[in-house]
Amino acid sequence: MNIILVGQNHGRSKVFTLHFPGLVAVTLLALTVVALCAWAGYQAAMARVADRPVVPPYLLAQWHETLQEQEQQLASLERDAREQVDAMTLRLGEMQGRLLRLDALGQRFVESGAVAADEFNFAEAPAVGGPEESVEAESFSAPQLTQMINQLDQRISDREQQLRLLDTLISNRRLEDERFVAGRPITWGWLSSPFGYRSDPFNGKRTWHNGVDLAGKDGSDIISVAAGVVTFAGERHGYGNLVEIDHGDGLVTRYAHAKTLEVETGQLVQKGEAIATMGSTGRSTGPHVHFEVVQNGKARNPVTYIQRASR
Repeated sequence: MNIILVGQNHGRSKVFTLHFPGLVAVTLLALTVVALCAWAGYQAAMARVADRPVVPPYLLAQWHETLQEQEQQLASLERDAREQVDAMTLRLGEMQGRLLRLDALGQRFVESGAVAADEFNFAEAPAVGGPEESVEAESFSAPQLTQMINQLDQRISDREQQLRLLDTLISNRRLEDERFVAGRPITWGWLSSPFGYRSDPFNGKRTWHNGVDLAGKDGSDIISVAAGVVTFAGERHGYGNLVEIDHGDGLVTRYAHAKTLEVETGQLVQKGEAIATMGSTGRSTGPHVHFEVVQNGKARNPVTYIQRASR
């Protein structure tokens, strides 16, 4: 390769001859010079940029303030959400307790026969179901869930009031049934002396008999014909060992000539409960119970109550 250099003076020229190795060396030298110039320019440019911030300080401050506000709002939302969840949890716990009481009350109705056991089973949750809708289901929002809880709470309150009223009515009816004087004061025996005038068993004179005598086996049970409160349990002249029971509404029953007493004064007794054993204490000729029914201080014929159908 020939290189010709032409001078400005006198029009003279010079010719240089370059072989291939020399040409490669010259090219590499030129490329090296260009690369060094480019690197130096890049370093100078980066030095100038490094002295100046990429983002202005006031803009960084605004971003930082906005970020803090968003963090505070997020913390407030999380706190409100926790408080709402805690409040709903407390309400659900309270409602669960009320439902347990309602179940217990319903079970008591079943056991008492007020409702049919095969119709209501309070030990199991009610069965529900239905086909799945093709429309995509949505979750309830917090306000919707709160509204549902409020509605359920109102329904539970209504059911509680209704069941309390029903329980009161059933209890009153059961109490009236227990207080209803009916039946015989013995489990086995026979009528040995009626109510009214009779011949006295000791002197043969015509005397008034305030009750009826029911003879039976010595030591057999004497039972209460109705629920009530024992107002006397002890020995009384002529009656021997006596039990007197107040059934309310001015109605009193008496059971005399007992061998032993099984109750005490002030004790509450149930209908059909054993209150004494048959004997022959007091003015008596043999094992029997003298049974009296007194209403508002006036003796009534016990046969009327003995022949009553139990309620």
